[in-house]
Amino acid sequence: MTDADNALIEKFNAHGQGHIFQFFPELNEIEKNALLEQIRDIDLAELEDLVEKYVKHDVPLDVDFRLMEPSAYVSHPENKPELASRWETAKMFGEEALRHGRVAAFTVAGGQGTRLGYDGPKGTFPVSPVSKATLFEVFAKKIGFAEKVYGAPVYWFIMTSIVNHEETVSFFKKNDFFGLEHHRVHFFSQGLMPAVDFDGKLILENKHQLVMTPDGHGGALRALNRSGAVKLMEELGIQVISYFQVDNPLVKVVDPYFIGFHLQQKAELSSKMIPKAYPHEKVGHFCDYKGKQMVVEYSDLPAEYQEQRDENGDLRFVAGSIAIHIMDVAFVKKLGADDSEMKLPFHKAVKKIPFVDENGTVQKPTEANGVKFEMFVFDAVPFAQRNELIETLREEDFSPVKNAEGVDSALTCKQHQLRMWAKWLKEVGVIVETDEAGIPTFDFEIDPLFASDSDSFKVAWNRLQAKPKIESGTILGV
Repeated sequence: MTDADNALIEKFNAHGQGHIFQFFPELNEIEKNALLEQIRDIDLAELEDLVEKYVKHDVPLDVDFRLMEPSAYVSHPENKPELASRWETAKMFGEEALRHGRVAAFTVAGGQGTRLGYDGPKGTFPVSPVSKATLFEVFAKKIGFAEKVYGAPVYWFIMTSIVNHEETVSFFKKNDFFGLEHHRVHFFSQGLMPAVDFDGKLILENKHQLVMTPDGHGGALRALNRSGAVKLMEELGIQVISYFQVDNPLVKVVDPYFIGFHLQQKAELSSKMIPKAYPHEKVGHFCDYKGKQMVVEYSDLPAEYQEQRDENGDLRFVAGSIAIHIMDVAFVKKLGADDSEMKLPFHKAVKKIPFVDENGTVQKPTEANGVKFEMFVFDAVPFAQRNELIETLREEDFSPVKNAEGVDSALTCKQHQLRMWAKWLKEVGVIVETDEAGIPTFDFEIDPLFASDSDSFKVAWNRLQAKPKIESGTILGV
């Protein structure tokens, strides 16, 4: 034991957390060092503040909803054709940035496929109808397509977690990075936060380890800084980061329109929205409050506001958040730095957390016994000096795979992919048989390396001298 180790132990004792050393005398040197190393990175001042706010007092959302207004957004030209020229202008700005290598893709991929009934990192889950391409493969091919079109590299940053980092990296190596240059794909793990019981005490997972859990997708900003990713982006001349989550295979990973709107407006953080399908759809709401844009979770917005209608009978708070953003590298550096005065707020999650009892036996509680802390990326929105919010089409940009069945399942995602591709084909004069919902009656696939959206599909299709027949099992572009 060094003087520094003893000082660390005294520090935790002084803060009322000395119980974590109750088994210390019976640990071997390796186990002692493991516990000391784990607690070395815990910010006790931050932890005590979180316990005071969310465990002892449960501070509510400090918002006067009467002062809240719906955020304005740029409508999609499919809904407002008169905006078509504005969108085309934005696209030119976005394409210029892509041609000069100023855009990086960033995927938050710390989750496992547990809710899907799948054992492995969620990014390794197969989603395409015919080839069974995984989420990571779909994204990789979209990035590869952008590099081919714009003639410049698109670096890809992937945030994993402690539970899936090694398996994720191994998956990419096994698949030769799906054709991407290896040095352009960068992995790092998100940060961890200690869990506490309802008295604010740290919880032991075993005799020499605390219960530590990922700090949420909002922790991405801190992780980008701590991992050195932001520094690397600056060295590479990358200006903006295209942020998306791993469960959405429809996402346009580097959308020139979106990037262009962000750059035109000199925004620090921009977002995509979709109009809510019904009043109580479980998405966050883009709102303006006291001169700042923010996202209010569906669980925090009172029902009367979720149901409010305007003079035309349309939902008033209609702009739904789908976790697709563009962030300036400078903004991420400023907000995610450890010494930043601006800090994303934490949220609490009450959970059943296995723990070690006084006898050193692991107990699995049947009821919630503790609190985990996590940050949400949408809480970065009000910190931006300038925001841009644009509408996207749900059927072409958003179909998350979250559940084993029902809404947002692998089945609905497959149906949405097929429906999107049928629409692309119809636009070039090819009609495939569909049901009443527009979903094709057979499985086929359009490879992301062939086309990434309806615009690029028209170009690629028209280049084909011999047009293939679209039938069951067709994979167009392979």
